[in-house]
Amino acid sequence: MSSSVAAAAPAIGRYRWVICALLFFGTTINYVDRQVLGILARDLQREIGWTELQYGNIVAAFSAAYAIGLLLAGRLMDRFGVRTGYAVALTLWSIAGMVTALARTPLQFGFCRALLGLAEAGNFPAAIKGVAEWFPKKERALATGIFNAGTNVGAVVAPLTVPWIAINFGWQWAFVLTGAIGFMWLTFWLPMYRTPEHHPRLSKAELAFIQSDPADPPGKTPWVRLIPHRQASAFAIAKYMTDPIWWFYLFWTPNFLRDVHKLDLSTIPLPLIVIYLIADVGSVGGGWLSSSFIKRGWAVGKARKIAMLICALLVTPVLLVPRTESLWIAVLLIGLAAAAHQGWSANVYTLVSDSFPRQAVGSVVGIGGMAGAVGGVMLAVVTGVLLQLKPGDYTINFLIAGSIYLITLGVIHLLVPQLTQVDVDAPVKPISLGTIVGFGFVGEVFGTFTAWIVGLVNAAGPAMLTYLAIGAGIGGILGIIAGIAIANRQASQSRRA
Repeated sequence: MSSSVAAAAPAIGRYRWVICALLFFGTTINYVDRQVLGILARDLQREIGWTELQYGNIVAAFSAAYAIGLLLAGRLMDRFGVRTGYAVALTLWSIAGMVTALARTPLQFGFCRALLGLAEAGNFPAAIKGVAEWFPKKERALATGIFNAGTNVGAVVAPLTVPWIAINFGWQWAFVLTGAIGFMWLTFWLPMYRTPEHHPRLSKAELAFIQSDPADPPGKTPWVRLIPHRQASAFAIAKYMTDPIWWFYLFWTPNFLRDVHKLDLSTIPLPLIVIYLIADVGSVGGGWLSSSFIKRGWAVGKARKIAMLICALLVTPVLLVPRTESLWIAVLLIGLAAAAHQGWSANVYTLVSDSFPRQAVGSVVGIGGMAGAVGGVMLAVVTGVLLQLKPGDYTINFLIAGSIYLITLGVIHLLVPQLTQVDVDAPVKPISLGTIVGFGFVGEVFGTFTAWIVGLVNAAGPAMLTYLAIGAGIGGILGIIAGIAIANRQASQSRRA
């Protein structure tokens, strides 16, 4: 039996794994380019002269543009195809990274980071669509796990390379050389990627294997039919509240280690590498944990939530980071929290596929991704304000990072006490918890985003937090009003039908 299976694999062909490798390296480059600014932030602050709040707004510009990019990227990949769409996205973010070397003011850095975020948002929609084109369903989870490992590899490669380049050639070359890597990737991507049915190097046997699944159900579910469901709200709120913590680790951990533990550009690489190597364990362990519970006969909802509870508890020791004087204890605690976040995220994503039909999963993930990016805007501004008021004091930042997962899990359980399959075609009650929470939350997200833009125009300074609070409140109220009106119209159409 085993010998026949082994003999069958070469007969089918392995070219699809070459495509997976290209997606992996593209994702690695995505994360390397993303991290350059965070590693060099303290050196650039001394040279450019930005304040903590201005740096927070530079990070927020990336997050805000990333949110917009997520709204556009999926449709653009569907319209132009993965080969062209991914090539355009990577070209734009590589140019954005390289052009950052010319920036000399906080506004110019913010503009370059916004362009980077807008273009980098195309990476995951392109990679996920590429996996869907090239792999049958039984291999897609493995292929997705392989290309997604590029995020952690990129997080390790950046501290290995960026400080060395900056020390030996200057900070400008750190942006130029890391950005240029993308053009090297394009020399492989463009000749090697086609859709399977048009690829000259793909065998008929491998093409038949790739296309062996039944066709997916036609069409996509509009957002307005998904937002009223509490399961969608639970996922979006989880992303909004916890995605920004990962971004905090990416963009502020180097500053924390330099401010509190007095590291410099030459000594910071090893602690950052250790943190992200530990985080790699969580990427695999979180999914394994809930799967092992399910294999023992646990209900799916219970398995996911217990796994998320364990991850949320493992995050809490990060509260001690500002109080420890030991560099390596701080590094290990941040690494543990980063690993627990990755395990948490793996289970949050599975809540969507556990609850929604296949044709709706992509749309729900898009809603959550946008919410997570706007949450990143909020936390970036909050972090900037806190550090401007109390330079070098990260106590409140790590208090948020250590406690938010347990709070979020409580919200998820209140919204979805039992994990059940959603009928997206079922009529929605105009006045219901799902409608009020769903549309109110979406309104709050857009209100926060709008308030941040207004605050930038008015140069709000620390008062930016007031702008965000007012914008979130007004947006939430308008969202509820609009949601009830939309649900009423849908209910009337359902009755007429």
